[in-house]
Amino acid sequence: MKCNRSSLAVAVLVGVLGAGACSGPEDAGPPRLRVEVIGSSPHDPRAFTQGLEVVDGVRYESTGMWGVSTARAFDQRTGAETARVALPGRLFGEGMTRAGSIVWQLTWQDGFAIARDPITLAETGRADYAGEGWGLCAQPHRLVMSDGTGTLTFRDPVTFAQIGSVELSGFKGAKPNELDCAEDGTVYANNFPTDEILHIDPQTGAVLAVIDASGLLTPDERKGTDVLNGIAHLPGTDRFLLTGKYWPRMFEVRFVGD
Repeated sequence: MKCNRSSLAVAVLVGVLGAGACSGPEDAGPPRLRVEVIGSSPHDPRAFTQGLEVVDGVRYESTGMWGVSTARAFDQRTGAETARVALPGRLFGEGMTRAGSIVWQLTWQDGFAIARDPITLAETGRADYAGEGWGLCAQPHRLVMSDGTGTLTFRDPVTFAQIGSVELSGFKGAKPNELDCAEDGTVYANNFPTDEILHIDPQTGAVLAVIDASGLLTPDERKGTDVLNGIAHLPGTDRFLLTGKYWPRMFEVRFVGD
């Protein structure tokens, strides 16, 4: 709330008691949630996971690192791998999403996205962009992309041209990494390099909630792994898949309050 001279005088008195007259509910920051684990399944511990998404019964996963980056597809029901393509040369794979008949896969510092066939994952084209590529997800009429900053960029799902952007607000230190576009129009983002997930309103950039996803792996399982990275909403449910870079397990979870 706004402070005038009268409220400032009261603030001096209340400040002695450890409270501020000009404080409001917004000072507490976004609501805090936690994960409730429903189950888990094996995950390739050699996969440096950069993108994760489930569309029409297919789980798409992008992996990174120089010389070993891949695009992968799995039958979500059985877990069977149905397609895998290696990125050429020393390209570093990043986020990946399906937009209609195109699967888009980002590269980190190579300056272009790769368009792929949604079944075979064969490359069908490329589109240039400025800056780094981190996370990517698809809404009905646009793509949402992260680049290592507190800005989300909107892109045309066919041409990949930039069509807008929004700055995140309401949470200090937001650094969205892998992204998931949920059915309700909001976006979930792994907050690099933490075990937090940010729930974001992409229209305003407001961080709606912060989800604590720490403790999913045991201390022994966490050895040799990298950060939490990979979040995929399971369509038609209140559940999500979570995993990380070099993680040996993938988790099915809900986001709940205390």
